[in-house]
Amino acid sequence: MEKKYLIINLGSVSKRYAIYSGKEAQLSKHFEKDEMDPADFDNACNSFIKESGSEDISGIGFRVVASGSFFREDRIIDEEYLENLKKAEERAPLHLGPLIKEIKKVKEILPNIPMVGISDSAFHANLPKHSGLYNIPQEDAKNLDIYRFGYHGISMQSILREIQEDEGSVPAKVIVAHLGGGASITAVKDDESFDTSMGTTPLEGLPMSTRVGNIGAGALVQLSKEKNMSLDELNEYLNTKCGLLGLSNKTGNVRELFVLKDKGDEGAKLALEMFAYSVKKYIGAYTVAMGGLDMIVLSGTISERSPSMREMILGELGYVGIELDKDKNNKTLDKEDYIESTNSKVKIKVVKVNELEEIALKTINILE
Repeated sequence: MEKKYLIINLGSVSKRYAIYSGKEAQLSKHFEKDEMDPADFDNACNSFIKESGSEDISGIGFRVVASGSFFREDRIIDEEYLENLKKAEERAPLHLGPLIKEIKKVKEILPNIPMVGISDSAFHANLPKHSGLYNIPQEDAKNLDIYRFGYHGISMQSILREIQEDEGSVPAKVIVAHLGGGASITAVKDDESFDTSMGTTPLEGLPMSTRVGNIGAGALVQLSKEKNMSLDELNEYLNTKCGLLGLSNKTGNVRELFVLKDKGDEGAKLALEMFAYSVKKYIGAYTVAMGGLDMIVLSGTISERSPSMREMILGELGYVGIELDKDKNNKTLDKEDYIESTNSKVKIKVVKVNELEEIALKTINILE
């Protein structure tokens, strides 16, 4: 009998589960936080395992978004691993709090099944020094393990695998815009991570659903002083009250922001414009840094479901060789396709990334 694997991918606002037999998904479910009762979302794992049945499960694979050199590789989840997760939790609370809770739940239901943590940072493990270091004393960086680890690496590997299969080879210079509740931009040069917008934690880079993204160090000091916040309170504030939610003062959901914008809401309009502008800046910077651009890949729920956001980002970039076909763009909704015009010098592809499959492949590789 072929072995079965339970695969779990927790995002900041979503949960995805699947049962894989070999390399084929037998069952999969996707849960969105803003579309469910909070209690049902919290217990999604229990209901999925009950529905799928726990018999014949040989292993469990988790997507792990955790800061630190320890998590730059895939590992068996044992007591040492759990201790390191707890230490790293304050760096990435949106992911690690729910992940630790989920691991404990699964361990109670399936106590004797081996678990594997699949690193969301492994793809970026060999970032060039100019991309991977901060401008701090390097002794402090080494002693305190403060580097730009980068995230969404599982998504990157899945995307590159698909491009390889689709095109026959991966173009030399690719930018991947993974836009969802958590959002990042990654430059891929010669199949390797060249630069990426997220840093020590997933807090850095683009403004996200509730995360602040880039902010000046001096502004952080002033915020902490003026609002009389402890470091833990500041961390929670930057992770849960900022980004698109903070800019709009209404919601961090892009779909809801477009509805509000169409009704004349200025906060929603501002949030959407700042998000699109931030993505444009990274595309421009990475194109220059790589010495050109062959392809842009758009992945994540915002990229897949919002032709309007794609047009806000790419609609006026013809002067750098990026030309969107508006008709193709509008017809590409929640599906994969190429959306560049015939005159575009840069290919533009919308990809529905399959992180579950990538996690399954890695889990099977480790356990078998």
